[in-house]
Amino acid sequence: MSWKKTIIDAHLTVTDSVSHYRRLKSDRYFVWAEDGTNDLSSDGTHTDRAVVGTTDLYTKMEFDPWADELEAAFEAAGISYYRNSVQYEEETGYIHTEWVWEVPADGDDQI
Repeated sequence: MSWKKTIIDAHLTVTDSVSHYRRLKSDRYFVWAEDGTNDLSSDGTHTDRAVVGTTDLYTKMEFDPWADELEAAFEAAGISYYRNSVQYEEETGYIHTEWVWEVPADGDDQI
């Protein structure tokens, strides 16, 4: 399975209110984006690659269950992640949670 399908499917197990790069017109949604790669080389040869990215949850619901549901979806899909920050945005009223994740890329994946 491609890294894109892996990360998209994990989000879709929680909700279809998810976008790649762009904000949605909603009080509750995810935005995800790839940030780069984590490459492993051995003896001067490229051996493995993983795509590194972030997912942001924007919600106006305190203790939104989607946060735990996303982490469960990442776990079930074998996606390495950590919750990087939780912030309250005064200007918009959103609670903004960010995760950093890493998904292995197979040799046929385009990044």
